[in-house]
Amino acid sequence: MKIEKLHHLFLKFNGVSTDTRSIAHGALFFALKGKNFNGNNFAKKALDSGASYCIIDEQQPQNNARFILVPNVLKTLQELANFHRKHLNIPIIAVTGSNGKTTTKELINSVLGQRYKTYATQGNFNNHIGVPLTLLQMDASVDIGIVEMGANHVGEIANLCQISAPNYGYITNFGMAHLEGFGSAAGVVKGKCELYDYLMRNKGVVFINGDDKKQVQQIGDYKSVNIFSEDNSSNIQVSMTSQTPFLSFESQGCIMESQLVGIYNFSNAAAAIAISFFFQVSLKNIKKGIESYTPNNNRSQIIQKGSNTIVLDAYNANPSSMEVALDNFNSMKSPLKIIILGDMYELGIYSKSEHQAVIDKVNSLNFSSAYYLGSHFFELATNSSKSSFFRTKESFRNQLQSLVFKEALILIKGSRGMALETLLDSL
Repeated sequence: MKIEKLHHLFLKFNGVSTDTRSIAHGALFFALKGKNFNGNNFAKKALDSGASYCIIDEQQPQNNARFILVPNVLKTLQELANFHRKHLNIPIIAVTGSNGKTTTKELINSVLGQRYKTYATQGNFNNHIGVPLTLLQMDASVDIGIVEMGANHVGEIANLCQISAPNYGYITNFGMAHLEGFGSAAGVVKGKCELYDYLMRNKGVVFINGDDKKQVQQIGDYKSVNIFSEDNSSNIQVSMTSQTPFLSFESQGCIMESQLVGIYNFSNAAAAIAISFFFQVSLKNIKKGIESYTPNNNRSQIIQKGSNTIVLDAYNANPSSMEVALDNFNSMKSPLKIIILGDMYELGIYSKSEHQAVIDKVNSLNFSSAYYLGSHFFELATNSSKSSFFRTKESFRNQLQSLVFKEALILIKGSRGMALETLLDSL
């Protein structure tokens, strides 16, 4: 079936689904495959559950006119998303980077949403499946789409750009993330800059944090660049006016009081402010969008539990985000500071050295006590009156029964696989 006809069916019926457990009546079911599943095995169930058609790439034992056989289901999903994106013909802003891309995407959505009908990536739907599904959630009522792009190897951002065809783009930073897939820090830069490469080839607009020299260096002499920084020589000047503990900003004489914590969130908010100015959102609405955004999903959340204040930043972690989180925590005022850190994943051959670097960093900052969770940290355990190492999260949870924290400031941070937010009930 030609993609044009498939798109006609997509518009006629009720969207797409990849999970038989949550099919909207009339949706097109795409039988995706993975290491541990094969959607082709659920094609008949999808029809029985209300799907209008099933896109499959394995012949079914039953003949049914509502089975659409294609060479590759994933490729067909991506082609449909690309066709739909061109059909809509709306501005697409792409956001990627090692750290902060989800918060930045949500801030951009919050501010642009004060003037426009926007649709942004939901949750972490930012990969080769999530991006197509994000695009297919957009309809004719959407004015601007905001697409988050994640990657753990070179070539992935290039592929996502081919699918989503962004007109605008921003890279939050180049950090030490997914080193196992990228191979090195240089590989991270190369992989993320595939967004710049696409935009420059297609005459798109690049947004740059002028205070990040790595970003400035990568863009060369490309002309369609919108630069924001604390320097008044940039296109948009944004400065931080306070961080106690919530960040406040100033731009064009307007003070914006956010609900963000952590100095590392300054550039995320500054990007959203600059991009919104570019799209001619009023200063009043930019202020409203920044101030109304509330962090969630375990990202830089401030949680009060009894007399303790918890900084929950447990959505993910890598060496770069660990460093800025520890620096920010060090700047916060409290007589009793406790850190609970979980393993960092996907670091490959750099795992041991980077976990040791975190321990060394903590030792230099003189916190009240430090608890390290996970096998990577446990392998580096040392005797210290202030540091304790636990091979598993569960063993630490058992230890918590004998620990009593009062009037403490507590940082919780680790990779997604550690799910450290589950410790909250035990604190």
